[in-house]
Parts: sequence; C-alpha cells; structure tokens
Amino acid sequence: MKMTFTGQPQSTNHLYKMTCRNGYANVYMTKEGKAQKEVYQWEAKAQWRRPVFTEELSVKISFYFKDKRRRDIDNYNKILLDALTGIVYSDDKQIIKLVLTKQVDSKNPRIEFTIK
Repeated sequence: MKMTFTGQPQSTNHLYKMTCRNGYANVYMTKEGKAQKEVYQWEAKAQWRRPVFTEELSVKISFYFKDKRRRDIDNYNKILLDALTGIVYSDDKQIIKLVLTKQVDSKNPRIEFTIK
C-alpha cells in the first residue's frame, strides 16, 4: 500500500527546536512543524481507506528532492512517521523495519510512503 505526500521533504532540523532552562533541555515542534504535520495528516486521510494497523509493520519511505544538495536522510522521516500515527497505524513503535531512500525529481518533489 502506497501513499504520496506532495512538496519538498522537510528536515526535522527545521521543524523542531530546543531550548535550555536551568540545565534542562526542552524540545518542541515549531509552528511550521505543526503546520507540516497537519498537511501530512490531511493528505494521509485523503488516501488511506483502510483500518488502522495494530500489528508490526515494514515501511519504505522514498524522498524525492528538487535538487542534488547533500542531505542527511535520517532527518526527514520523523515528522511523517508521527503524522501517520492514528491514521495508518496505532503507534510508530510498531515499525520493525524502516527503509529510507533519496532521489532527485526536480519537477515533482515528494515523499512516497509504502507499508507492508
């Protein structure tokens, strides 16, 4: 089962921020991060017509970027996996295998999410 999420993939580095107070770190999602998560949720709800999975899953995420800039691929999956919780699966801890790929498609940047 495959879903496609439109637009340039967004790095977690831009969607989460950290503050430190009294020696304690606090990580939070920015306004932009919340907005991106909501976009992913709406796109998922429009495509997903099955019940929520409750068993272990294997997932492949293919990132299609608009250019060949160097990117750390593991900074791009967190917000998408969190956004699909409660829509595709009960919790992202059900994912026992995760395959990430990155490619270039300058005319159609996107994310393809495949679940097995």
